[in-house]
Amino acid sequence: MTRHTHQNAPTQYVEANGTRFAFRRFGKTGGVPLVFNIHFTGTMDHWDPAVTDGLAQSREVILFNNAGISSSSGEVPESIEEMAANAAAFIKALDLTKVDVLGFSMGGLIAQELALAEPQLVRRLILVGTGPRSGEGMSSLTPEAQDIFGATYEEPDQLWLRVHFSPSAASQAAGRQFLQRFRQRTEGRDPEANEKVAPAQLAALGKWGASRENPYDYLNALTQPTLVVNGDNDVIIYSINSWILQQHIPDAQLIIYPDANHGSLYQYPERFVTHASQFLDEGNERA
Repeated sequence: MTRHTHQNAPTQYVEANGTRFAFRRFGKTGGVPLVFNIHFTGTMDHWDPAVTDGLAQSREVILFNNAGISSSSGEVPESIEEMAANAAAFIKALDLTKVDVLGFSMGGLIAQELALAEPQLVRRLILVGTGPRSGEGMSSLTPEAQDIFGATYEEPDQLWLRVHFSPSAASQAAGRQFLQRFRQRTEGRDPEANEKVAPAQLAALGKWGASRENPYDYLNALTQPTLVVNGDNDVIIYSINSWILQQHIPDAQLIIYPDANHGSLYQYPERFVTHASQFLDEGNERA
């Protein structure tokens, strides 16, 4: 077990594909590491410490910024496929030959492409608050997302109360607790994503979500055991997309959390850590 946690793990750097990737790794070493892929405009510091530290109790976790994000160098590609290629280059630069992959929201799109392109590298897949190519309402930001991201807030972090949590009193209370955890790391925090990130990521999302024939057939090639997780009313990437993923990935299971929006893993961190750990541990039992 390393002595580091989400709060104090040092930011390290590795070169790959002409990019200097920033990353942090901590937790129980010796098994298959879990690599996290973050959401739209997110950085390493947008993960919930209750999730990362919870999972780090039984495995090594690796957080990183993809190319062009925050403390990593380079430019943000305008395609999910290129983002996935960068993620693969980063993982291989750490001399890792087998990883589990967690992708949240846009990170879930990257995780799918990474698992397809590198089937020998990716052992198990966790897809949270995400969807398939040409998914329902995924050709652009949903109307709800446009409203949420286009609004102004007294405190910038209040944006995340609307992105990740439902309007109910219980969900908003969970959101305020998340914001307290979210800001606990005060030293060595990542800078926020710069103004070039969102336009490039939106271009990539537009290509991914564009209408096409037989859009879900590609999911049949995802041979990794997959856990799909979402809230029952995700307005950022509609919840129906999680069901579509589960229906078309050959070895997939679906968990839907109640009274939850996009950030179900942040609303129910202990429950999510339990479910994710059980799923990942099944891989150790089969090995």
